[in-house]
Amino acid sequence: MAELLKNQFGSNIPKVIAEMLRAVDSSFPAKAFVKDSLDGYDALELMPRGRHIAKALHKHLPSNYEQAITLLMTSISQPHTHGANMGMTSFMFMPHMFFIRDFGLDNFEASMQAQYVLTQRFTAEFSIRPFIERYPQETLQRLKLWTQDPSHHVRRLVSEGTRPRLPWAGRLREFQKNPQPVLGLLELLKDDPELYVRRSVANNLNDIGKDNPEQLFATAQRWLHDASHERRWLVQHALRSSIKRGEPGALNVMGVGNAAQVELSDITVTPARARSGESVVISFVVTNTAADAQRVLVDFQIHYVKASGQSKPKVFKLKTIDLAKGQSLTLGKKVTLAELTTRKHYAGVHVVEALINGRVMPLGSFQLLM
Repeated sequence: MAELLKNQFGSNIPKVIAEMLRAVDSSFPAKAFVKDSLDGYDALELMPRGRHIAKALHKHLPSNYEQAITLLMTSISQPHTHGANMGMTSFMFMPHMFFIRDFGLDNFEASMQAQYVLTQRFTAEFSIRPFIERYPQETLQRLKLWTQDPSHHVRRLVSEGTRPRLPWAGRLREFQKNPQPVLGLLELLKDDPELYVRRSVANNLNDIGKDNPEQLFATAQRWLHDASHERRWLVQHALRSSIKRGEPGALNVMGVGNAAQVELSDITVTPARARSGESVVISFVVTNTAADAQRVLVDFQIHYVKASGQSKPKVFKLKTIDLAKGQSLTLGKKVTLAELTTRKHYAGVHVVEALINGRVMPLGSFQLLM
């Protein structure tokens, strides 16, 4: 986990949680809770810190789970002094999520009600997954009801919590084998009024496609029938990984299954030599050389040098374009070479290629200097 995120979840978190609990229960042993929470805290990364605090909560809250979770959920509405950068303020409720996940599995109804409340403050996408595994029918029935909930946070929990390959979480193996229960829920959310929810639906479909590509393609094709602009965006976002892999089924859904008849010209990759922290601008002209108009899906990829000295491609989305006979269009993108939490740069020659309807076409390269 990125060091910066970890630092946003510092030693003040247990103190703030203790203050909020004391506000609703003056008998809560705040000092003992904070002491146990901070024991070994500095050595832990972000998610383990949340789970560590949850264990301290379990030790110091009432032993009766329903009493404990009622107290904990009541406390989250109390004023607090915690402030964090990068949208991390809500992460102060991460220990509450771990408390439900680790200690509430034997109390279905109380835990489901708590997750309903919590997901509107932080998220319950991680804690809901053990309930899906232990109580599949009951949890799916509840999630179906939640697809119609007034809160977009609750509706997003339905789509995000059922992702077979949710990042930072264990996989839902049964849904990897058979995604039909998930697809039934996504069907109810595909035209949700909130982009926040529709993006989650697309990410779930993207997950499904990694294990069940044909079901992804069939769903995407069906959803494109009489689709609104918003739903078309959702489908394209759901197909992004399949398109990056050049899978014919995804390209066919997008209407670009045939090899494109195009010519690339005026190619520039500048500067030819760049340093970490700078940017590279990639630009080229695409010309339709076919006898008729054609739809062309244009992306590009950079082969980033890794620590081993080998290279691994990273695909960047550009756009799907409709080109008339003989029409040309200039496309380009500015790519930062700054160090990111998700990407570390290494010196060497970075090859750049266009992906035209999934077919690789060379654009050039640049040398990264450290």
